[in-house]
Amino acid sequence: MDKKGKGALLRREGLYSSLITTWRQQRDKGALDALAASAGRPKADPRDREIAKLKAEKVRLEADLAKARTVIEVQGKLSALLDQFATDSAPNQIGENSR
Repeated sequence: MDKKGKGALLRREGLYSSLITTWRQQRDKGALDALAASAGRPKADPRDREIAKLKAEKVRLEADLAKARTVIEVQGKLSALLDQFATDSAPNQIGENSR
């Protein structure tokens, strides 16, 4: 395609040389930025470490809460059982002392 043909095509498509020049500059800048980036694994984001730490702490605290709830439930049942023994044996002790 000759120079006139390229110009006609670009005008027909609404593309101008200044726009193409800008695109080329952006392309070149992107390529240079990519080459300037350090090779290897990107550095870890400190927020990711903090999130992982908080998640682990949440799991630990939920386990502690479950244990505490179990202990409270057992203590409640034990207290009810001891109350039942106390009320069941109280009349027997009174009856035994009055004999």
